[in-house]
Parts: sequence; C-alpha cells; structure tokens
Amino acid sequence: MENNKSFLWPEGILIALLALCGVFSLAFMMLLRPNTSEAQSRPSINIKDVSANVGTQQRIEKLRAAMLTSWQQEAQTKGLAYPIPSRFQGEIIKAAKLTQAEKVIALTFDDGPWPQTTEQVLNILKSNNIKGTFFVVGQNLKNYPELGKQIVAQGHVIANHTWHHWYHFFNQQAAAFEIDRTTDLIYQVTGVKTNLFRPPGGILHNGLSAYAKGQKYAVVMWSADSTDYKLPTVPKLINNVIKDAKPGGIVLMHDGGGNRSRTVQALPEIISNLKKQGYRFVTIPELLEIEDRDQKLLAHKK
Repeated sequence: MENNKSFLWPEGILIALLALCGVFSLAFMMLLRPNTSEAQSRPSINIKDVSANVGTQQRIEKLRAAMLTSWQQEAQTKGLAYPIPSRFQGEIIKAAKLTQAEKVIALTFDDGPWPQTTEQVLNILKSNNIKGTFFVVGQNLKNYPELGKQIVAQGHVIANHTWHHWYHFFNQQAAAFEIDRTTDLIYQVTGVKTNLFRPPGGILHNGLSAYAKGQKYAVVMWSADSTDYKLPTVPKLINNVIKDAKPGGIVLMHDGGGNRSRTVQALPEIISNLKKQGYRFVTIPELLEIEDRDQKLLAHKK
C-alpha cells in the first residue's frame, strides 16, 4: 500500500498541472477571441466598403465647402447697398457714356421673381458665367422669396420695380408706398439695401420716378429693348437686342410678368452673339463704376 501511494501522488500532481495549464490556455484564448455578440455587431471589413466610405466623405467635404462659400457670399451682401457713384444718385440713366468705348453691356430682367422662368434665366447666366441685374416687383418677391434669395446668392444684383407694377399716376404718399415697401422687403428677404429703381413701363412722369429721384435712387432705363413683353418670335426678339446693342448699353428683358418662354429660348443666342462681337457682361453698378472711372480720367486729362 505504501508503494502504491508513493506512485499515485506524483501522478496526481501531473494531472493537476495539466488541468491547470488547460484552464490557463482556455482563458488566454478567450481573451484573444472576441465574443460572439461583439463579432456579430461589428461589420466585416470589405475593400469596396472602404472605397464607398472614402467617396462619401469626399462628397461631404465638397458639400461643406459649397455651403461655406454660400454663407460667405451672404455675409458679404448682408446689410450692404450696391455702390453707386454719387453722380448717379437721383439721376435717370439710359446707358453709360464711355469715352474709351469699352465693349461692356448690362443684361437686365424685369417683373420677377417668377416661377420656373426666373430659375431658367439664372441657370443660363450661370452656365455662361454672367451676372445680371433683376428689377423685382414687390408682391412677386413676397410670393416667391426663395427665388429672390437665389438671385442674390448667385451674385446678381437685385433692384426695385415697385410693389404692384401699376402705370397710373401716384401722389407722393402712394409712390412712397410702392417704392419703400419694395425696398424694405428686398432687404428683409436678401439683406441687400438697393438704391436702383426702374419705373414700370419706363414711365417717368407719373410720380414714381420723381419720388425715387428725391430719395437718391438711380433711375435705370434702357438702350436696347427686346420687346419680349409683346411676345415677338424668338428670332425677332434676338434681333431687337442685337441691332441696338452698343458699348455701355443696357438691355431690357423680362423673367416674369407672364409667359417668358421665348425670352428663355432667345437668351443663350443673345449672349453668344454679343460674346462673338467682343462684349463683356456687367451689372448696372459695375457699368456705372466704369462710366465714373472714365469721367474721372477725362477730367484729369483736362
């Protein structure tokens, strides 16, 4: 019995050591291996997934950059008036008088903002990298404020074309309502304080222009009339603009106030034709700055 006991004791120790090693090995493996629930909760890594994530991140960064640019543009225009040289304040302007005969011309659009048409005009101008001047009707801006915001956000000039676009005579109080209310709404919607005014129908003697001049607006008329409001054929509309185009000229077109589909059709051809003639497109404030610069240079030479 003594011999058997001495033999079994070392064997028991060996078995115990082996069991202990097994426990440690199992525990070590469990530490290295994630549990089943964690493995199931983690998505498997796939090269295609990684590429897709990178593409998504790039799109997000582009979107952020675009939003930042938009915010910067809005910040630049917020609460600012378009710079108009003092010599044009309270004056009637039909075209710029350029001593250097610089081939610049201004495209202007009246009676908007208008559903579909205004956005179509904006898209054409954007594709050609052109900035225009939009004379908006107050009640239309009230109805379609997002289009007004879009005009300014894309770098165009927004200006006053009265609240109702009426042609009859206005006493001073009525004229103030038509013009001041529109200017106030332009500021509320876009943050821009405009000092540009165009009388409906180009009528200069019904009280509106007199009030605008007294408030130091530049009263902007035109030198080339598309007559798109008469709904001419597209070729006739194009010809109306081209035949009267000149350096320093102001072109009258309409993005609102009715069916302007022919204006939309004609606009790309008008732009292309004028570009071929060497014209550069500017806004009304830019046009007046060019004339002011020319006049100062001429005065300096004298």
